[in-house]
Amino acid sequence: MANVFAISCLVAMTLALTLTGCGDPGEAEPPGTTAAIAGGDPAGRVAERAEDVKPMSEGAHAPVGTLLDADGAEVDLEQTYAEGPTLLVFFRGGWCPYCSEHLADLIDLDPEMREMGIQIVAVSPDKPDLLSDKADEMGLNYRLLSDSPMTVAQAFGLAFRVDDETIEQYDDYGIDLEESSGQSHHLLPVPAVYLIDREGVIHFAHWNPDYKQRVDPADLMAAATRVTSE
Repeated sequence: MANVFAISCLVAMTLALTLTGCGDPGEAEPPGTTAAIAGGDPAGRVAERAEDVKPMSEGAHAPVGTLLDADGAEVDLEQTYAEGPTLLVFFRGGWCPYCSEHLADLIDLDPEMREMGIQIVAVSPDKPDLLSDKADEMGLNYRLLSDSPMTVAQAFGLAFRVDDETIEQYDDYGIDLEESSGQSHHLLPVPAVYLIDREGVIHFAHWNPDYKQRVDPADLMAAATRVTSE
C-alpha cells in the first residue's frame, strides 16, 4: 500500500507541474521580461504555427509584466496601463518591412491619439539596442519596448514557433532571429494591436496570422473615439 501511495503522489505531482507549465527546476528564468495573465492563467502558451495562436480578446484583462525600453530600463506594464489608455502594438521586429510600414502609420496617428489621451506603445522581440536604432532611423515619437524572451507575447497568446525551413529562408535573406532577440527560442508574435484602459481591460483587439495584413488606421481611430467617449 505504501508503494501505491508513493506512486500516486508522484503521478499527481507530475500532472501538477505539467498543468502549471513548470520546466526543469534547474533551468533559470529568461532575463529581462516577466508576465502574468490577470486571473491566474499562467503565461507560456506557444503555438506551432501562426494560424494556431489563441490571442486575448475584447473584454479580457490584459496581461501585466516587465519589459525593457530602448535604454535597457525596466518598464512595468501595469503601471503603463494606469498612466492612461494604451494602444499596445506587437510587431515582429525592425527587420520586417511590413512592421516598419505599420510603425510609420502609427507616427501619423500618434498626434491624434495623444490629443485623446492615448499613448502608443510598440513591443517586439528585438533587443533594446536594436529598438533604439529603429526609433532613431524612423524618427519615432512613441515608445518601443523589448520582449526578447517573448514572455509577454506568450501571455497575450500571440507567440508561435518559427519552423526550421523558415529559419533557413530568413538566413538566406540575412535575417537572424537569434541575433535580433539575443535568444535561441525562434519565437515571433503574430502582429496585433490592443486598446487597453487604465484598469487593464481590453476594449479593442486585432490580430492576423498573415503578417502582411495590418489593422486599418480608421478602425483604430474609431475604437479610440469610442473608448475615450465612454
